[in-house]
Amino acid sequence: MSELMRVLHAYKVYRPDAEGGIPEVISQLAELRSLGDHCAVLTARSRGFGREFELAGVEVHAVGSFGQLLSMPIAPQFPFRLRRRARRVDVLALHAPFPLNDLGVALGIPEDAALVVHWHAEILGRKTVMKFLAPVIRHTLARADRIIVSDQSIIDGSTFLAPHAAKCLVVPYGIEPDEWSSLDQAEQQRAEVLRGQYPRLVVSMGRLVPYKGYPQLLHALQRTDAHLVIIGEGSEKAALLQLADELGVADRLTLTGFLPRPDMKVYLHAANAFVLPSVTAAEAFGLVQIEAMAAGLPVVNTWLPTAVPKIARDGVEGLTVEPNDPAALAKAINRLLDDRPFAARLAAAGRQRVAAEYSKSLFLRRIRSIYADAVADRRTPAAPKHQTKS
Repeated sequence: MSELMRVLHAYKVYRPDAEGGIPEVISQLAELRSLGDHCAVLTARSRGFGREFELAGVEVHAVGSFGQLLSMPIAPQFPFRLRRRARRVDVLALHAPFPLNDLGVALGIPEDAALVVHWHAEILGRKTVMKFLAPVIRHTLARADRIIVSDQSIIDGSTFLAPHAAKCLVVPYGIEPDEWSSLDQAEQQRAEVLRGQYPRLVVSMGRLVPYKGYPQLLHALQRTDAHLVIIGEGSEKAALLQLADELGVADRLTLTGFLPRPDMKVYLHAANAFVLPSVTAAEAFGLVQIEAMAAGLPVVNTWLPTAVPKIARDGVEGLTVEPNDPAALAKAINRLLDDRPFAARLAAAGRQRVAAEYSKSLFLRRIRSIYADAVADRRTPAAPKHQTKS
């Protein structure tokens, strides 16, 4: 094993203020501390004063924020805190997109700190803002020693990454399959109660934000005989409740808000199908699909130019439909609800795929190797520093 490392992960949100795919990935990466590495997280508050605390054995430094603007915390101290914290680490792991990370790098970080960018997704739209942000994003990518993406499609579809393809590495996310595939006795009893209450239960999980496609899912609910549970919280909650009322499906919709993992598992094990109705490439991977597949659910997803339809594949582990098409979404959901043997075959294939290709242990081994190589490059004078002119 390579020598122990000090790693700082930096992103705009983290637990307990926010849940979601990227906070979950960062939480997994922080488990490298079990190998002796020191892992910490630098983040911003959703709103409120800064604070420092420990969460699940990980130091969390949360910078104060005045609130949110364009889905980004208004945290003017964040870039300065990033620059200061970078002096104490071997690996600065930046999770993109988050422009305040890029501003911190622009302020200057130590030459001996390895910079690894986890490029989770691209900033879509916001053309006016991007005119100002693009130069600092390009500067970060030029300084980066490694750039990690979850799927080749992210590299292929990014004008930012194209000049740096040589230092981009594809590492799919992972989960602990056994954690999602089993319930304890109390959880099993709760799942049975839900199945009795909702014999045609459909579940979705994710932040309540526009690109997740939840309005389209509510329109699809009009065409299905099902009860829909959406697990997550976000800015679109009030609008979704209003739309459900207008469509006449409010009595068949449950918005649970945030749920701890044991409760999420109960809903997944009680359900008949899982739906990821995302409508833009901002949904770059869809980690929740893997969690649902491990729990034994067939998946309905959308034909996005990302990893999404490659995880639960059409006709193999799920059904894939065009985004922004409620009729097609409803048809796929109805097929899984009405043809239980077909749904069971997809579910079994999904469990096998997760165990073989999306395990957390494999994900962590790959990431740690990349971090160690980046550190070695920075500490070897003769080695290239992967610097590229922006």
